[in-house]
Amino acid sequence: MEGDVMDKLEDMSSVYEFDPITGNIPATKVEITVSCRNLLDKDTFSKSDPLCVLYTQGVETKQWREFGRTEVIDNTLNPDFVRKYILDYFFEEKQNLRFDLYDVDSKSPDLSKHDFLGQMFCTLGEIVGSPASRLEKPLGGIPGKKCGTIILSAEELGNCRDSATMQFCANKLDKKDFFGKSDPFMVFYRSNEDGTFTICHKTEVVKNTLNPVWQSFTIPVRALCNGDYDRTIKVEVYDWDRDGSHDFIGEFTTSYRELARGQSQFNVYEVINSKKKMKKKKYVNSGTVTLLSFSVESECTFLDYIKGGTQINFTVAIDFTASNGNPSQSTSLHYMNPYQLNAYAMALKAVGEIIQDYDSDKMFPALGFGAKLPPDGRVSHEFPLNGNMENPYCNGIEGILEAYHQSLKTVQLYGPTNFAPVVNHVARYAAAVQDGSQYFVLLIVTDGVISDMAQTKEAIVNGAKLPMSIIIVGVGQAEFDAMVELDGDDIRISSRGKLAERDIVQFVPFRDYMDRTGNHVLSMARLAKDVLAEIPDQFISYMKSRGIKPNPAPPPYTPPGHTHHHTQI
Repeated sequence: MEGDVMDKLEDMSSVYEFDPITGNIPATKVEITVSCRNLLDKDTFSKSDPLCVLYTQGVETKQWREFGRTEVIDNTLNPDFVRKYILDYFFEEKQNLRFDLYDVDSKSPDLSKHDFLGQMFCTLGEIVGSPASRLEKPLGGIPGKKCGTIILSAEELGNCRDSATMQFCANKLDKKDFFGKSDPFMVFYRSNEDGTFTICHKTEVVKNTLNPVWQSFTIPVRALCNGDYDRTIKVEVYDWDRDGSHDFIGEFTTSYRELARGQSQFNVYEVINSKKKMKKKKYVNSGTVTLLSFSVESECTFLDYIKGGTQINFTVAIDFTASNGNPSQSTSLHYMNPYQLNAYAMALKAVGEIIQDYDSDKMFPALGFGAKLPPDGRVSHEFPLNGNMENPYCNGIEGILEAYHQSLKTVQLYGPTNFAPVVNHVARYAAAVQDGSQYFVLLIVTDGVISDMAQTKEAIVNGAKLPMSIIIVGVGQAEFDAMVELDGDDIRISSRGKLAERDIVQFVPFRDYMDRTGNHVLSMARLAKDVLAEIPDQFISYMKSRGIKPNPAPPPYTPPGHTHHHTQI
């Protein structure tokens, strides 16, 4: 026991409760390859020597920052650049990119010393969401000149998608409890670039043993080492205590590369407690931990499906109930301020602008509910905003906003607030294509006082079996308790004793995102990020549950025209 009680006070460990999932795992990494065709010729005696520079845009400042440059290729108007850009990809963010082309005339790194050949703006989502993740666009930026075209293709980097499954046991761990043996558990940390550690997995506690065998667990490789196989992984071993003051038994370090060797003499680790080691001459270790098994498998990712041609269909449903207030008054949530979008329009635009990159025809059904319609004043809970029952599709996000403004002038806000009809509307479409070629996202914007809770729950439980997700944005000051219940993050939603087979609803209150400084750009980017963050996982959970594999992407396109020798800049 020597000194153990004293150690215990020093070891009041930092391993209280943590949620392994929310530790922000870096997004997928995407590699962008650049080619151009028919560039402007700026050199008198030979062809241009092109270089491509990529800029990314900060969400807050909107400042363009140089991200990187390709190599220079001598004497060609049709370069296929070898040096690639590797970007972090977030489905839930609008990642603006700018590609500038220059004809390099000297060794100077200063771009103003070289001839500008044109530029192109796009989003990373646009590249990824294009057929076979290949986007071709004209270069612009020089008035009155045809600047040629740029071809961008995106490839997801492989090590992001592996999941490792492993199992450990320990032998002869130190005894930490006065009565009985220790109750050991382990905590895994990945190291960061700056030398700090981030918790990434915690095993279960095995009670009353110094020779525990923990259950096997599966973890994304990127969570364990962020794709760097030689990066240190630190593992701490603790004795669990009911009051949360877990005793530190000892620690060891390893790396993904070492673990991947599997069960062998290399994967038996001495658990060392450095305080004990300093105090005791004869200290050997505080036990050993052995890797029993290790395997790795590649998960299909969201981008695999998008690249294989799966389309995301976006549908909007807007709450036209009287509780929103009279649209002609400035206190109304539907008030049409000529100088500023209202909360409904802002939420629509924020979410829609990101999803539209994944929908090739950009035609979106837009519905309203809870209004009396002309000419006879009947109440409807799924009416087309554009007034066309046969064809409720609007052209792009602008088309939806226009139809929304028009319908406010023609319908009368009424009630009650029924969600089930619009949920069932989208479910009918989703039920018709369950082969993985399409996935449906319904955005409901509402002031939140729902009247048909039982029917809506029933509709969601049925929808959970279909390729669909529902985003609810609550506007106004109401209590949104019912919406939080529909979200199902804490308690999975059920109807008539049937549990939803997966969580498909994500709710956020609009008011949590309103920036006091009036910076709507930033607040809407945050809102979109939070409501869309769960979509890729919900999408994958559907595909996995149905055993649907992504289609192979069409073969990569090799543009005509060849490149010549390279110069570095």
